[in-house]
Amino acid sequence: MHPTLAIEPSVFYFGTPIALLTTAKPGDATANITPISSAWALDDTYVLGLSNLGQAIHNLRRHGELVINLPDAGLSESIERIAKTTGAAEVPLAKRDQYGYEPDKWTLGGFTPRPSETVTPPRIAECPVQLEARVDAMTPLDEAGNATIVHAKVLRTHVHHALALPGTSHVDVDAWKPIYYTFRHYFSQGERVGVNFRAEH
Repeated sequence: MHPTLAIEPSVFYFGTPIALLTTAKPGDATANITPISSAWALDDTYVLGLSNLGQAIHNLRRHGELVINLPDAGLSESIERIAKTTGAAEVPLAKRDQYGYEPDKWTLGGFTPRPSETVTPPRIAECPVQLEARVDAMTPLDEAGNATIVHAKVLRTHVHHALALPGTSHVDVDAWKPIYYTFRHYFSQGERVGVNFRAEH
């Protein structure tokens, strides 16, 4: 038996993939980019956790379309360059000590917009996986109104050619190197240690 110790971590990011959400800001030709680490998939639905202080949730409440761009490990510096920025021209009071307004996160992060096929917000060309999606539902996380849980249905999936196994709709898991957020540190995927019985390849 391994002994345990009761702790009180400030966050519960034991390891989740990072996603870069692109959303359309009404009246602004430049789409917003929002890095998040609260994202997971169930069938063709992505469940996203978004702060109610960020621009992304406001955009989604008005427009309801987004792209879930999944970066690889090589984009960690680009992500960090936009991490302390917000697309809200009036920075919320609770964020002013750490965040600043940035109207063009694309240039700051070195990202290139690519037109989407089923939604208005553009995809991020540098991200190896790009999921066009539409909001199905929104639920408050808690009574305090700190965050919202967003259910987004994936409409179309794009992957870089290097990730696609020829003649299939499968991603080459040996080529795919997602970036993970673990206790506010960036990590890449490590060695394969096993395979589930339902794996298709």
